[in-house]
Amino acid sequence: MLISAFTSGQAMSGVTTKFAVTSMAMWMAPVAIMYGFYYQVFPGVSQMSSSAQTLGSGFLAVISVNLVIGFYKCMAMKETPHQEPQPDPTFLGNAKASIDQPTSSLLG
Repeated sequence: MLISAFTSGQAMSGVTTKFAVTSMAMWMAPVAIMYGFYYQVFPGVSQMSSSAQTLGSGFLAVISVNLVIGFYKCMAMKETPHQEPQPDPTFLGNAKASIDQPTSSLLG
């Protein structure tokens, strides 16, 4: 029991780490794009009008967040389950008891 709890704890640690890294990337990517456009770090931005810079940085920031979300979804889909899901024994017992118990509306 202790070993299975330890391995599931490791799995949760991996999931938490992936989620934390993805969350940071979802925050940092748009900010970096906005910073790059504002301080004209990217080539060709200096020739753009201010409204085009605003629109371009906004669109690229939204696209970057969507790319990070897509990457996270791909990582989650590639992940293999560490154990098969098991039904709750209490729920199973109650379900079997309710099936075996006749109801008065069906009898009468």
